[in-house]
Amino acid sequence: MVIGCFNGGFTLIQSLTIIHDGAIGMEDMALIAVMVGGMVPPLAIALATMFFKNKFTEEERKAGPTNIVMGLSFISEGAIPFAASDPLRVLPSCIIGSAVAGALSMAFNCTLMAPHGGIFVFLTVGHPLLYLISLAVGSVVGCVILGLFKEGCIKKIGNGKGN
Repeated sequence: MVIGCFNGGFTLIQSLTIIHDGAIGMEDMALIAVMVGGMVPPLAIALATMFFKNKFTEEERKAGPTNIVMGLSFISEGAIPFAASDPLRVLPSCIIGSAVAGALSMAFNCTLMAPHGGIFVFLTVGHPLLYLISLAVGSVVGCVILGLFKEGCIKKIGNGKGN
């Protein structure tokens, strides 16, 4: 789950998911930890763009809410532009939030019978309320860490040096 988050939706998470999916034959807690961990980064970023507006550019604030739909759909690629622009703050925030969500989902014995799909496979989740709590807590943790550690957006004027 943490590797999937750190990877930010690139080839590694798809490769890990394919390898894991080949081993499916039972309800699997690891599978739900991977999915909830992959849903957290775009959700945490979306929340951060709403609650810590002064830390993001206007363009980032406009793109933020789109990440809600992407995150709920387990499409983590919405986090990539944010991670690319500030990797030292975005990646650790998302990794920690994902780890919290995945650990909670496993501690709650949540299970998942579908390999991918986000909210579209919600009917296959075992302990769905606890799964939603895991997702919410991980997303808020990632949001708060990102909001606290991300530098404020400096509007560049004139010669581009802020003065």
